[in-house]
Amino acid sequence: MNYEVSEILETIKMNSLENLDVRTVTLGLSLFDCITESSKQTAENIRAKMLKYGSNIVKTADRIGGRYGVKIVNKRISLTPLSLVFGKPRSLEEYIEAAKIIDNTGKEIGIDFIGGYSALVHKGITDSESAFLDSISYVLSGTDRICSSVNVATTKSGINMDAVLRMGKIVKHAAELTADRQAIGCAKLVVFANIPEDNPFMAGALHGPGEGDCTLNVGVSGPGVVFRAVKSLPEDADFEVISETIKKIAFKITRMGELVGKEVAKELGVSFGILDLSLAPTPAIGDSVADILEAMGLETCGTHGTTAALALLNDAVKKGGAFASSYVGGLSGAFIPVSEDATMEKRAADGHLTFDKLEAMTAVCSVGLDMIAIPGDTTAETIAAIIADEISIGVINSKTTAVRLLPVPGAVPGDEISLGGLLGKARIIPVHKQSAEIFVKRGGRIPAPIQSLKN
Repeated sequence: MNYEVSEILETIKMNSLENLDVRTVTLGLSLFDCITESSKQTAENIRAKMLKYGSNIVKTADRIGGRYGVKIVNKRISLTPLSLVFGKPRSLEEYIEAAKIIDNTGKEIGIDFIGGYSALVHKGITDSESAFLDSISYVLSGTDRICSSVNVATTKSGINMDAVLRMGKIVKHAAELTADRQAIGCAKLVVFANIPEDNPFMAGALHGPGEGDCTLNVGVSGPGVVFRAVKSLPEDADFEVISETIKKIAFKITRMGELVGKEVAKELGVSFGILDLSLAPTPAIGDSVADILEAMGLETCGTHGTTAALALLNDAVKKGGAFASSYVGGLSGAFIPVSEDATMEKRAADGHLTFDKLEAMTAVCSVGLDMIAIPGDTTAETIAAIIADEISIGVINSKTTAVRLLPVPGAVPGDEISLGGLLGKARIIPVHKQSAEIFVKRGGRIPAPIQSLKN
């Protein structure tokens, strides 16, 4: 598709006045050609490949952004799931040593996050994956840029409850190891159902086994643009008008993201992968998904009608994006990360947006229970039960869902934590006190739903 000058100028206006940005350009690297018997040598090979393809990503993205007047906020790298790359079981010291080599390479390049310290255990856990899972909390506490994601379920295979319970314990341990930093390790750890192989957003980005050697994926965001468009509509505008308005905005944002992404990929000499159009909020005022829902007519985000409003928003964003590009992928929709959305965080702090309501909203949004701070005395078994609830929504509905919780040590409901930057701040939200320990410890797999039998 060709791009008109007027279209580019209009998008530049959105960027300067309405917080529109390219949230991330994420370079995906296949690591199968880096594998050796030695975990350290494998890490050194990964370092060499990161430098070969990614050493210019920051200055290239900044130059292309300047060319079009569009801010490219983050430059990142995603890797083949490292549990596959390291292969056989390694010692904890070997995993940490390799992770630090990769982390330091990211610092040298100038990127902010590296995705792919990941495992795919939706149907079972091998000895090597078990050893890898045991290393996650230590790696997250000992590195600055590495992010981890673990897929514990798919619609086709069901839910691996052994993996779910393991992840409840790992989340809890990551919080304890980073207690002095308000459980920041947990902000870099996501548990998935139906994980996409081409997601450019952290902390869940990885370069799937089915991907090519080197691909650039782009994540575009613009809650502020959508909010202003919806806010400008008359109060009697019907839902078709709201939907069409959002679709048109999503179309324009997607076109801009694809243009910028293809230019960056071309200059880096790599292939362009997908465009992920996700309304990913930031703590900045006016850059909130909750604001969009309230602009539709809700007194507060979290009241009755919130799930329906979010369903409309998510659907319209996907439709507008899909019409604009043949390569829309990743997650593409609306995110609801509580700490990263200023209005959503306020509604949660005021008690209008509860944990249970957030779970209901995840049935119709693009991700799941995201960046929610919970009491420090929440048990690993309760965390596992929360994961199981959320993951089941994804499995039954054949969609991606995920969980990113921060059980902040020593924190109680009403306390506030501040993580800084795009991670924002959060009030501690209470969770149910009644135990699910017997349930989550039953073990085995929850079978795949009947709708998985599609052949």
